[in-house]
Amino acid sequence: MRIDCMNPATGELRFRYETMSPAAIAAALASAEAAQREWRALPLAARLPLFRALAAVLRREREAWAALITLEMGKRRAESLAEIDKCAWLCEVYADNAPAWLAEESVAADGLRHRIVLQPLGVILSIMPWNFPFWQALRFAVPALLAGNASLLKHARNVPGCAGAIAGAFAEAGFPAGLFQAIFATHADLEALLDAEAIRGVSLTGSTEAGALIAAAAGRRLKKVVLELGGSDPFVVLEDADLAAAVAGARLGRLVCTGQSCIAAKRFIVVAPLAERFAAGLAAEFRALVPGDPSDPTVTLGPLVDAAAVETLEDQVARSLAAGARLVCGGRRLARPGYYFEATVLAEAAPGMAVAEEEVFGPVAPVFSVPDEEAALALANGTPFGLGGCVWTRDLARGERFARRLEAGAVFVNSIVKSDPRLPFGGVKRSGLGRELSAYGLREFVNVQGLNIYEAGR
Repeated sequence: MRIDCMNPATGELRFRYETMSPAAIAAALASAEAAQREWRALPLAARLPLFRALAAVLRREREAWAALITLEMGKRRAESLAEIDKCAWLCEVYADNAPAWLAEESVAADGLRHRIVLQPLGVILSIMPWNFPFWQALRFAVPALLAGNASLLKHARNVPGCAGAIAGAFAEAGFPAGLFQAIFATHADLEALLDAEAIRGVSLTGSTEAGALIAAAAGRRLKKVVLELGGSDPFVVLEDADLAAAVAGARLGRLVCTGQSCIAAKRFIVVAPLAERFAAGLAAEFRALVPGDPSDPTVTLGPLVDAAAVETLEDQVARSLAAGARLVCGGRRLARPGYYFEATVLAEAAPGMAVAEEEVFGPVAPVFSVPDEEAALALANGTPFGLGGCVWTRDLARGERFARRLEAGAVFVNSIVKSDPRLPFGGVKRSGLGRELSAYGLREFVNVQGLNIYEAGR
């Protein structure tokens, strides 16, 4: 199958490639299986230096690979550089902590010795999105390989250069040939891979719809899945919040990756005394943004990923306005080449509107005014999603109580939602299954083996 890759900043065709043949994909799987058999036999101490070497490769190539991210999916260069840096840090966090996180546990029972041993599963298929092309792929691959697995990466079709660069980084760091490979596959190829006995699990980051399809396919074959899916994260501002800090946080939380992030703030729920001022303050921030070429360091609003993303935002905003939302700023595509949409604030948003019920992937901030804290909590939890959420208040004890009642996998007080390799990341409800990052992510694709030793003759 031929794939066309467009430049999001210009709308022009920049690259065309063909997906791999079924025979080539089968050969990649066979080489991954062979590499994993040898890799799993290596002691952990022998694996760790390779992850430090991978961090060094990422830092050495950060400028070139950040430019590649920006070219392929349109992320602003400063954010692309930060993504590469975070990937290097990820490698170091795991290299530092893996001996403790993978350590055997001793349990007192009725035999001589009882141990809990973490063993690798085999070859894991990863299906990753375009919005954080290095981070999403590596936050799965680093712990999976560290635990003794191999991986085949099926990346998003519009970031083939990033996929190849990631595979090249593993090779340059000295990892065994075949242990980590990027494959360029169709949906039919993925079905065939899931049928293969050598594939022991699947990790997918993507839409809820894609996750449901992969989970169903993996379930029919009894394969382990980890899913990090869509979100509609609440950004709650209580009446005692520092308004300036909340507005600054809202700007950052809504506009990361031009709003195209699963953990971007998507529903701004503000207790009534602050709602109008909050909407006005956020609109002032949005009006000051400078759209343009994401490789230009003076630009503060980059493009969306493709034409379909712009059309979806136009439709969601139009339907929300028709349902009674009030336009404070923005609301239209920008009249320039490429895939640009104005940073938009909608006041008087309400349940039932498109911006309340659907995941909004772009720079659109709907503001919901609520009478009190309990109403804010009910609205925050009144969604099928449960990825992340945050609350802003000067009373930290109150904030913690509120955060503990949010139905989400990651909750924050006076901070935007963000991932950290030292902390588990994942969602509840329709936002996913399982966890990535931290010790919890490291232990997702392992066989938790109970090793029990008794005296002979018992």
